[in-house]
Amino acid sequence: MIYFIADTHFSEKNIMLYENRPFENVQEMNREIVNRWNMVVEQEDQVYVLGDFGATGQEPKLLRQLKGKKFLVKGNHDIQSNAYYREAGFVEVYDCPIIIKNFWILSHEPLYVNTNMPYANIFGHVHNSPIIKNFSAQHYCVCVERIEYTPISFERIISEVQKQSQLISEKSV
Repeated sequence: MIYFIADTHFSEKNIMLYENRPFENVQEMNREIVNRWNMVVEQEDQVYVLGDFGATGQEPKLLRQLKGKKFLVKGNHDIQSNAYYREAGFVEVYDCPIIIKNFWILSHEPLYVNTNMPYANIFGHVHNSPIIKNFSAQHYCVCVERIEYTPISFERIISEVQKQSQLISEKSV
């Protein structure tokens, strides 16, 4: 299976304050995200981390605890070299958005897509900002605050985006 998650910000104390995360301290936050990750992800699964994985220096330790084959689309807080992240345990690291399954653009920050484009965007970066909806017919936000601090399956994303597309189609008839 394929899963997505963004903005874990492992070991970053300030993110708990900025985003009102429901944890007492970074140790609890790290432990809870690791536990939730490992409850749904199996070793053979692929997990795309769409940016802002965690604090510099903690990546190897944290990645060893997480199940699955992990891929990183770098975010604005992922400042180390791609080689660093590969050595830490990511299978591959991307500096720019990538396209999977000929339709889904994976990025850290939301990208502009419209109904005339043949793509949908899966992204992070916006955390709990009320300006951006959780999902629409052409986008899905996988920030941890929006997905219960647990990787979300590609199947669920596809299902919710298709339902949204169907609602739009029915309204236009």
